[in-house]
Amino acid sequence: MSYQHQYADGTRIHYPVGKVVCIGRNYAEHAKELDNPVPTEPLLFIKPGSCVVPSEGGFKVPTDRGSVHYETEIAVLLGKSLSTKPSVEEVLDAISGYAPALDLTLRDVQSKLKEKGLPWEIAKSFDGACVIAPFVAASTYSDLTDIPVRLTLNGAVRQDGNSSLMLNPIVPMIQYMAACFSLQAGDVIMTGTPAGVGPLNPGDELVLELPGASRFATTVL
Repeated sequence: MSYQHQYADGTRIHYPVGKVVCIGRNYAEHAKELDNPVPTEPLLFIKPGSCVVPSEGGFKVPTDRGSVHYETEIAVLLGKSLSTKPSVEEVLDAISGYAPALDLTLRDVQSKLKEKGLPWEIAKSFDGACVIAPFVAASTYSDLTDIPVRLTLNGAVRQDGNSSLMLNPIVPMIQYMAACFSLQAGDVIMTGTPAGVGPLNPGDELVLELPGASRFATTVL
């Protein structure tokens, strides 16, 4: 199924599917669970728009490249361009919506790349590596430092986080990203994953939530 941004009520969002800008190790407990140091400044990487797939109808994972891990995150959709050093007001005005999403990772591949000091793209940017549920409107949240996110896998809650636990809060994070490179309408910001990541297998049933705002069921095909 081809991907197009849309709101939870089914309304299509006619921004192009841009790049996916991600921040690594943005929750201290997640960094610790993978024996990674907690970064002293934002750790950024980019997934291409070509790797984005919708949560609706299920999604596939590679079965021939080692373990595939889920990382549940709050995805932020931009509806306006940002560059240089945007103000808080400009960042807030540029946000169109929020959604639960999965940053899928070829964990065995990533571990080998990290051992060699190499970039992670091969482990992070494969086709289908970013699963995004429909967005709720930006107006859903007045306080971006209190957005919950949850993943239930096969009936058990595996990740239960909140933006209050982020090392780099959403607005300063986007300001930092825009100072590094221009952000455009249709780009998605992936804001980091809380602790509890683990492997996915075909047949797994998932529920992605921004509790109190949206809830979506999906399956690993």
